[in-house]
Amino acid sequence: MTIDKVAGILGGTILQTGSGEPIQYLVQDSRRIIHPEGSLFFAIVTARRDGHDFIGEAYKAGVRNFIVSKPFSLGEDAGILLVGDTLVALAQLAAWHRSQFSLPVIGITGSNGKTIVKEWLYQLLQDTYRIVRSPRSFNSQIGVPLSVWQIREADTLGIFEAGISQPGEMVRLEPVIRPTFGILTNLGAAHDEGFRTRAEKLREKLKLFSRSEWLIFNQDDPLIREEVLAFRASEHPTLQLFSWSRHAGATLEITRTTVENGQTLITSIYQGNEERVGIPFTDEASVENAMHCWSMMLLLGQSPDKIREAMSRLTPVAMRLELKEAIHNCTLINDSYSADLDSLYIALDFLGQQHQHPRKTVILSDLLETGLPDKEIFSSVAQALKQRKVDRLIGIGPRISRYSNLFAGESVFFEDTDAFIQAFPRISFRDESILLKGARAFAFERISQLFELLAHQTFLEIDLDAMAYNLQVFRRILRPGTRIMAMVKAWSYGSGSYEIANLLQFHKIGYLAVAYADEGAHLRDSGITLPIMVMNPETSAFETLVHHRLEPELFSFSILKAFRNYLEEEGIQRYPVHIKLDTGMHRLGFLPLEVGPLASQLAQDPSLEVKSVFSHLSASEDPAEDAFTRLQAERFMEGCAILESALPYPFLKHLDNSAGILRHPEYQFDMVRLGIGLYGVNPSHAESLPLREVSTLKTNIAQIRRLEPGETVGYNRKGAVLRPSVVATIRIGYADGYPRRLGNGKGFMLVKGRLAPTIGSIAMDMAMLDITGIEGVEEGEEVVIFGAGLPVLQVATWAETIPYEILTGISQRVRRVYFEQ
Repeated sequence: MTIDKVAGILGGTILQTGSGEPIQYLVQDSRRIIHPEGSLFFAIVTARRDGHDFIGEAYKAGVRNFIVSKPFSLGEDAGILLVGDTLVALAQLAAWHRSQFSLPVIGITGSNGKTIVKEWLYQLLQDTYRIVRSPRSFNSQIGVPLSVWQIREADTLGIFEAGISQPGEMVRLEPVIRPTFGILTNLGAAHDEGFRTRAEKLREKLKLFSRSEWLIFNQDDPLIREEVLAFRASEHPTLQLFSWSRHAGATLEITRTTVENGQTLITSIYQGNEERVGIPFTDEASVENAMHCWSMMLLLGQSPDKIREAMSRLTPVAMRLELKEAIHNCTLINDSYSADLDSLYIALDFLGQQHQHPRKTVILSDLLETGLPDKEIFSSVAQALKQRKVDRLIGIGPRISRYSNLFAGESVFFEDTDAFIQAFPRISFRDESILLKGARAFAFERISQLFELLAHQTFLEIDLDAMAYNLQVFRRILRPGTRIMAMVKAWSYGSGSYEIANLLQFHKIGYLAVAYADEGAHLRDSGITLPIMVMNPETSAFETLVHHRLEPELFSFSILKAFRNYLEEEGIQRYPVHIKLDTGMHRLGFLPLEVGPLASQLAQDPSLEVKSVFSHLSASEDPAEDAFTRLQAERFMEGCAILESALPYPFLKHLDNSAGILRHPEYQFDMVRLGIGLYGVNPSHAESLPLREVSTLKTNIAQIRRLEPGETVGYNRKGAVLRPSVVATIRIGYADGYPRRLGNGKGFMLVKGRLAPTIGSIAMDMAMLDITGIEGVEEGEEVVIFGAGLPVLQVATWAETIPYEILTGISQRVRRVYFEQ
């Protein structure tokens, strides 16, 4: 396919014909181009960024075909097609590609479980079909077309998932997937904010099945049952329904479920016959996902024996890339759950975003069951490693070892995992980022354990996708052109330093702000290039500031004089600084009466250049203080006017913090400072905001005891047992940052999804929970202190403090685990 043929499919105007470079791949991210010579770049415009800004990077990387929605020109060898909407064009081209194949396709939608059902179906059916499927959770308006474009002649089954967040999106995805079989997983709260009612959201999801032959669904949900029947009656009378239920009247009727030895045994009636399967999971969500898979296998004509055998071997689906500290100052990216080319490319992209170490290593197993010749597979892998500038490859498996000659640069190969483990003590790993990527058969979890530090079993999970989502939520609120300064002081509110800053740099925010110079220096040493404001510069840190290109906040004449004298001694001119005005907070800043003399000094000072002027709102979240907030804003604007009249150059103005962005949009000015809202905590409880918690603090149960009335728990016998009780000792204490004041029943934690109160005093390293009445709890069970299902705001309320204190109080000995979905 050439740009001329694409123009014939999409219409539009050819701006440049180029050299006729053939097209094999579709891309929309200039950082994720594996095969530039065969790629077609779509300059997609979103609320966050304009893809046209990255055309130059893609061209420099070797891409020669482009789809644009604005007039654009490049070198004569580039082919450029102008269309009305590049996102629509991407869907249209993928839909045309889908129409060229007659293979059966399974389309999956719903609020939860889409990716797990897709991956389980892949596990269950890969011995029968050559399957093409969505990589990870590629279910968006961009992800679905990129997934479907992977279909090739050799494929015999497609499995694709589709997600939507607002009306009108599914009608664009339906022609792209055009499913033969549909699966509706469930209906939950996800993306409720984009629809007036859940019924409306469900009706939008059902549009995916407008031309399907079959639809699988759980008819125990009355809303789903009602809307599916209405959809068939009004929109698709020939649609055949395959329902499952715990009640009579379904196609597949569950008659009994029992849990034994960590497995769930499910007995059902299908076409008058009793059938049984066992799955190695016990939670209700897994049972629901398994029922969808069982139904699909029956529709595809799989035998009962094969279904039973295959479902008994289901394995957990890891839906995220985990980033964690490792031995010898290394960083480990653990993606040892699947191994195919698409997931490898995604993992390599994630590796490429890490700049905290100068060296990158990939540990890779054979890629199994791809359906492609080994030489073709490993040639592609070699090219991807070279393009991503990977320093070292460690190959594990007979297939990759056989093609070792394809890999240039430093490399070593082992026949199997055991051979690598035996050699591990002799291999040097130090100051590097390591990607661990392996097929399940190679049991790379054994390798992961070799790299992991001996660590506290309490850990803080940081959801990088949630933070990116929250950033987008606030960007939608901002006026066009308003920049964001993200607060990453105090170790990014306890979430980490480089990892958070790297994500924000990736999403192209305007500024970072830290409290002290050493925080900024650490970010610079880790590869962060964004402008960084230091809010508490100290005279002893001036050399650090200048050496690492950090921009100090100047808040008094004394600090201004000291910094100016340092710059004069070093012969430095026009150094960027930020001026803080005190408009009522009375913590730091120049008072209103000082702004005039300040303006005179700055106007005559060649050593300084004011990059921004700002102030701090005292109570932007409080409606009762709105009059004072307005007074602060008036004082701020008056101060800015004086400085603007004195300085011969413009500067940025910023006043709004997280709460101010929401409640006082008129004060957004040139830039805003985004803090606690970025981490998923609503800074203004009165305002509805669909934020996602970024941090989840977890630990586990060390021991369980059964106690009788009259016994006590903990120091000073503060925890009195009043009834026969079950008490769990968990691995977290006040040395980890869990407030001591939450002991003796004042605080609660989640055990098996239920709130369990503390009992007794919180100790330095341990705490105790009353888990009486919570069934099935075992030693080693996971406990959630805050995060998923238990907002940090609630924990702060119990502790009579604010979320800031809880988040920033998490000890450094608590390891941080970062992940992307």
